[in-house]
Amino acid sequence: MARNNTLILYDLQLASGCTISPFVWATKYALKHKGFEIEIVPGGFTGIMERTGNRSERLPAIVDDGRWVLDSWLIAEYLDEKYPDRPALFEGEGMKVLTRFLESWLWATAIRPWFGCYIQDYRDLSLPQDHEYVTRTREAMLGGRKLEEVQAGREDRLPQVPPTLEPFRQLLRENKWLGGSKPNYTDYRALAVFLWTASVATTPPLTDDDPLRDWLDRGFDLYGGLGRHPGMHTLFGLKLRPGDPEPFSKAPPMGGLATRNTGPASTRAETEMINRARAQAAAR
Repeated sequence: MARNNTLILYDLQLASGCTISPFVWATKYALKHKGFEIEIVPGGFTGIMERTGNRSERLPAIVDDGRWVLDSWLIAEYLDEKYPDRPALFEGEGMKVLTRFLESWLWATAIRPWFGCYIQDYRDLSLPQDHEYVTRTREAMLGGRKLEEVQAGREDRLPQVPPTLEPFRQLLRENKWLGGSKPNYTDYRALAVFLWTASVATTPPLTDDDPLRDWLDRGFDLYGGLGRHPGMHTLFGLKLRPGDPEPFSKAPPMGGLATRNTGPASTRAETEMINRARAQAAAR
């Protein structure tokens, strides 16, 4: 059992001391969800093998009364198995599958384009001794392209990302948390995408009025402001230019995926929209 209700967490940090890894962020939230105090072992990208006693090249890792557990997903499963009397992170196998799907979608939709928009900042904000490692490994990931080349022109690319997040906004319009009335591990894995972004986003990726702001602010404020490290950057303040796409839909949700059929009144607006479109097409 955890000594003094405390588990050791090996962190992956930037020069500011804030966490850079979305996987470490998810683990921080999982530990707090379970009610544990966290003893942080600080460090950056280099020296992980030495810090972990040659147990791992990647982080996070936790130590629970001498037992090492690696990998953020395996850590969450371990915490539920070891401490079933504490609030559950997962509620069945189905939740695990859906959490993986949502996380994969967010990585493809948000992290992938934002990674290119902030990759030079990612390197410059890392610990000085990590700069060479980050440059070498990330340029290899990017097919040999220079980080400066990849990040250049991001003012044209950043406005293209918010509209693609609309399905996620629709989901959160109807639910306080992804876990329903209270947050669960699905929330933490999704929040980790935006926590990673806030650690490197020297220019904001979302507009001030983005509806995601409510969920994000509440998520960052959880557990005494766990996501409010002073080294983090604001996610909000993206300035749009003429010709940029609308960042999110301001129209009320319509259709079978967004609304429930409770009779003609509930579907009238959609029916009228379809009829208008048909009439306009016939008039051409």
